[in-house]
Amino acid sequence: MTSLGDSAAVPTSLAAQLEAVCQSHVLDWWNRLDAAGRSRLVGQLALVDWNQFAGLQRVAAAYGAAVDLPAIDVRRAATPPCLRLGDAANSIEPAAARSRGEAALSAGQVGAILVAGGQGTRLGCTGPKGLYRVGPVSQASLFELLFGKLLAVRRRFGRDVPLAIMTSSATDAETRQFLRDHAWCGLSPDHVHVFRQHDLPALDAATGRLLLDAPDHVAMAPDGHGGMLTALAETGGLDWFARHGVQTITSFQVDNPLALPLDREFLGYHLLSSAEFSTQVVRKREPAERVGVVVEEGGRYGVVEYSDLPAALAAERLPDGRLRFDAGSIAVHAFRKSFLDRAASRKDSLPLHLAHKVVPFLDPQGRLVTPQSPNAIKFERFIFDLMPLATNVCVIEIDPAEGFAPLKNPPGATADAPEHVRAALVAHARRLLERSGARVADGIDVELDAVAILDEADVAREISPGTRIERPMVVGRPRESALPRR
Repeated sequence: MTSLGDSAAVPTSLAAQLEAVCQSHVLDWWNRLDAAGRSRLVGQLALVDWNQFAGLQRVAAAYGAAVDLPAIDVRRAATPPCLRLGDAANSIEPAAARSRGEAALSAGQVGAILVAGGQGTRLGCTGPKGLYRVGPVSQASLFELLFGKLLAVRRRFGRDVPLAIMTSSATDAETRQFLRDHAWCGLSPDHVHVFRQHDLPALDAATGRLLLDAPDHVAMAPDGHGGMLTALAETGGLDWFARHGVQTITSFQVDNPLALPLDREFLGYHLLSSAEFSTQVVRKREPAERVGVVVEEGGRYGVVEYSDLPAALAAERLPDGRLRFDAGSIAVHAFRKSFLDRAASRKDSLPLHLAHKVVPFLDPQGRLVTPQSPNAIKFERFIFDLMPLATNVCVIEIDPAEGFAPLKNPPGATADAPEHVRAALVAHARRLLERSGARVADGIDVELDAVAILDEADVAREISPGTRIERPMVVGRPRESALPRR
């Protein structure tokens, strides 16, 4: 042990490591911490990858001094050709795609990764975002709605879909507890793999030093959805998928209850096109929409974040009125399992992305200061940066009304708020019910039980043509029954 100048002992190895990287200031409050606080700080610092710390500092120091050009020159790029769900004009017939996707699901060859590291802070609640209740009638949480999709697939095809759930340091414990308390929401526990992504430290933009946001806590942030690759490999997740016979892995985000990661046609296009990486997109109609875009340049595919797309290019339109870059990325992907194995074996598969952010920090007097302007550099990795490594990429356009209702903002926001998501779920249910011959009274909220209803075929089994629905209900729940036909 060593004292670093005072009587409160600090673990020798930690003291030496911090001194080696000139970060001993994170122990400035050591003397005033109780045993629990010291344990928290030591435990957190033990998780920092000090071997890459100098590299983070170098990258952060260059931020603003030089602009790193993306691997794809967006000025020369174009929107790639897209297949469209249900479009008979596709180069692959929709029926053939559905048949191939059904075969893969029936054979148990498809697994999924749910990205669930986000918190509900922006929504005005604590804990994992997956616990937020958005069911318009059932009040079901995001977790329950999304897990229900996997159960519906099992119900239809008789095979479990192995699911890996990526948590973060902020959501891991509560997510695991939720699964235990709710009997895994009906999922088979041996077909669920929970793993935690890494955190990366935020660095002071001016000095490159670590920031403390509490006397016993260094300011850290999850390493982005790209963190799934390293964390999955390190926790044995890729081998776990292999043991379950998985050959195709899809990924999707916890904040989109309409997500279609296991859509049979989507999977079929991925498989029949021999793609290593497939991705879903929605048609972007206005330049200001806050979604990245899939682009292609010289045979290489990639995603350009909306914040990185110059305003003039974002607004540019083709002669037919469509935006030049209109393939909006919605973070629903499919990967060939062997492709992820290959990417995980490379240390340079996913580059770091930097963001200049406001990060609260302790001043020398121990007061928590929230700057008025960005003061720190945060680091993330994005899974879509694997696209340029894939030998073949398939882009599939979906109807946002059927598969994209992101929950991003608090109640009352102009877009992507809980009320918008609930309205999208109700509208989706009404469409399927009315296409099946039911009639839903105006102003009545209806919801489809995610566990019972995979598509219109299931709706037809639950509701007879001509049925009139005049009260809020969850269609497909055993205890629910529609009102008699009039």
